Amino acid sequence: MTKRILLYATLAAGAFISVFPYLLVVLTAFKTQGQLNSTAPWLPGLPPTTDNIAEMLAGDFPRFILNTALMTAALTAGQLVFTTFAAYAFARLRFRGRDVLFWLYVATMMVPSAVTMIPLFLIMRELDLVNTWYGLLAPYILGTPYGIFLMRQFFKGLPAGLEEAARIDGAGSLTILLRIMLPLCRPALGTLAIITVISSWNSFLWPLIITSGDDTKVITVAIATLKQGIGVDYNLMMAGSLIALVPMVAVFVFFQKHIVRSVVLTGLK
Repeated sequence: MTKRILLYATLAAGAFISVFPYLLVVLTAFKTQGQLNSTAPWLPGLPPTTDNIAEMLAGDFPRFILNTALMTAALTAGQLVFTTFAAYAFARLRFRGRDVLFWLYVATMMVPSAVTMIPLFLIMRELDLVNTWYGLLAPYILGTPYGIFLMRQFFKGLPAGLEEAARIDGAGSLTILLRIMLPLCRPALGTLAIITVISSWNSFLWPLIITSGDDTKVITVAIATLKQGIGVDYNLMMAGSLIALVPMVAVFVFFQKHIVRSVVLTGLK
């Protein structure tokens, strides 16, 4: 009984530490400036106000939400399509240098993304793609090393007899991929889609570097720009953070079984 009590106490403490920042976001978003200065951060402001959220929604913030949604949808679609084709080629097709090329590509995961930001920006500047949708999407829409690695490992785990039987019946590589392999890869595709949606929605550094106008600004950059000036309006920042948080909470509520399965499948924390 003592061990069980200690276990649940530890789990409760970890859950509280994880949830507490989100609680502060909600409480601060519904406070006035006076309530923020007169009450403790972990206490609600009475009476609560929705003026901060209304002010954010009345401005350009809805446009930034739409920009983020479009970017997320485009990157997710691109990842699923191009990553699947590349992974199938690395897993099933035979060509010279296949394994060497694959492991060289996967080795780029060891390089921090911040290291490649400046070279990517210089390339986009030479191509005149700075502050454009093409520049925002180009580095990641054609697939990522992690996505290709995940799908390749899943393809390699499928029985080879299915593909051999299809080839005996006269099916080509494209037919095998679309009609046999893809229906079996739904768990991996769901995992890749969830990871891509979350990472794209929360992306900050690359959009901050490559975009400067409102036409391509995403919500993470929009929230960060609220810190510019003499003072910082934490009420508006937390209201914007709360609005940005709602879609991800909805994704978790509706796809929590798939998210748990993706954690099991990939080993991610």
